Amino acid sequence: MIWRFFLVVLVTASCVAAEPARPYYGARPGALAKAKVAAAAGDEAAGKALRKLIEQADKALAVRPPSVLQKTKAPPSGDKHDYMSIAPYYWPNPATPNGLPYVRKDGKVNPESRGEAANDNLRARLVGATVETLALGYHFTGDEKYAEHAAKVLRTWFLDPATRMTPHFRFAQAIPGVNDGRGTGIIEARGLADAADAASLLVGSKHWPAAEQQALLAWGEAYFDWLLGSKNGQDERAAKNNHGTWYDVQAVKWALVLGHQDKAKELCVAAGPGRVGVQVLPDGRQPLELARTATFSYSCFNLLALATLAGLGEHVGVDLWQYKTADGRSLRAALDFLVPYLGKDPQPWTRQQIHESNPAELLPVLRAAALAYGDERYESLLKEYSDHRSKRLQLLAPR
Repeated sequence: MIWRFFLVVLVTASCVAAEPARPYYGARPGALAKAKVAAAAGDEAAGKALRKLIEQADKALAVRPPSVLQKTKAPPSGDKHDYMSIAPYYWPNPATPNGLPYVRKDGKVNPESRGEAANDNLRARLVGATVETLALGYHFTGDEKYAEHAAKVLRTWFLDPATRMTPHFRFAQAIPGVNDGRGTGIIEARGLADAADAASLLVGSKHWPAAEQQALLAWGEAYFDWLLGSKNGQDERAAKNNHGTWYDVQAVKWALVLGHQDKAKELCVAAGPGRVGVQVLPDGRQPLELARTATFSYSCFNLLALATLAGLGEHVGVDLWQYKTADGRSLRAALDFLVPYLGKDPQPWTRQQIHESNPAELLPVLRAAALAYGDERYESLLKEYSDHRSKRLQLLAPR
């Protein structure tokens, strides 16, 4: 009862009826206002999710703002402001004295690619997760401490001349002995689009003035131009597997954040035949992901990307949830193919899977699908996961 009273006060004090000053594309349209009302009314799922969010936001206050300057090695340009990383599935060549060129071992992560000395990928991921959590914490509670620290993280990565990243991913996922970077590395930039999106929730805070929001958008415009126009960007857009889908997710989210709604809509419309039509067979299999060494993980990963893209499409009037080719290829078919392998009593996955998988990453997809299709099967499956009520999906896509 104490927590319920606390949530009512919290939610009421933070402007119950208001959506953010700018749209937040990480949630379904209208979701944040609905979640606030639900929490204030004592809804169990919204209350648990909000308590969990506050707990996570409190922990995020201790995160040291990441910067590309924190790596000890410089990229090929010699400028540490440039993002760099090493391809995760490439290892030193045992057949050569110097280990070059590196050779591919699909699904097996080279620890060197996770080391902090020459890799910015974990830092970029941390930027997205930290800003998103803090900005949502601020939006739901009105507590300026969350906005203050989120602003510090944004300034450090995007704005401060001493620490900011140059807006390109030219040196991402380099293969030593082969190249200095490649389009494949753009998948590591997902968190940056999430951070820029979440910054909209800070607008109005005394710690995030309008001038800094505009400076962030200017950085985003430069990066968006590079994403669409560079060879690396074009290579990644041409990828037919999950890399192409996650490229679309990033491009659409940046387009929305920057106010380029027509471009966002164009990309979403193209994703029907270009992603769903290419990646999903009529029976729901995703053959390009089933060709990998971690077939279940990659099938889930690409489905998550497709569902995220469909969620973004809702903001521009494009219904990818209902897209279906003449021979039956659809997002729903891809989900239904994986449904038997989810829940508390899943069927065994018999295809190659060389490391442990995390089917819980599909919980937001189940909620989104339940809402999109009006099918309680997906909601019932979601409930088989004991902690589903405390998941953030209860705030971003409430029932």
